[in-house]
Amino acid sequence: MIPWLVLDTAPIPGDAGQLRLLQRGTEFSIQLGHNELMNSRLSGSERALATLAAALVGDRAGVRCLIGGLGMGFTLRAALDSLRPDAELVVVELVPNVADWVRGPLRDLSADVLSDRRVAMRIGDVVAAIRADSSAYDAILLDVDNGPDGLTRPENDRLYSEMGLASAMAALRPAGVLAVWSAHPDRSFTQRLRRAGFGVEEVPVRANVTSGARHTIWLAMKPGRAPR
Repeated sequence: MIPWLVLDTAPIPGDAGQLRLLQRGTEFSIQLGHNELMNSRLSGSERALATLAAALVGDRAGVRCLIGGLGMGFTLRAALDSLRPDAELVVVELVPNVADWVRGPLRDLSADVLSDRRVAMRIGDVVAAIRADSSAYDAILLDVDNGPDGLTRPENDRLYSEMGLASAMAALRPAGVLAVWSAHPDRSFTQRLRRAGFGVEEVPVRANVTSGARHTIWLAMKPGRAPR
């Protein structure tokens, strides 16, 4: 058995612990303590977050998409592959080292995704990014923490609260989509989305396309007519 090698560590702002980037052969893992947050062999649901959302808005001209959480770059890569050449993607990542990892040791996993001219990379809090602009995005994709049931930072609950969903609604253009990744289903979150005014579809997906754990993706549509 090839042992895991720790390539780097990174503190999470707010004293929320320390991320570790590990490698074993061609496999990579990002962990928080003994919890594995993501693994390079299990990218199916992260890619599905982008492809499912793109299927709803990808035919529009000049799509503008906000992605909260860079991870290993799989969601961003899938979004770029699914959207038109005139799309603009804003990625907000809280931990600066994660962007360095995607540019460095994880570069080949996502085909050097951060070098694409359609991508604007920002370091910061996605909550602030969502609140900063009104009617700015056709899609908001959230792969932050462990989903609505946060694991790393209590502050992430702000994304999924009634106030957070109201901010997401305001940041979306008419007929925009809020897509949320979660490790587990959450009936109360589905109800919260509906109370916020979204039309909701809850999609179960596999961690690795046809195998692995079942994850959940919510596709929450804002009412209105899509811009031409």
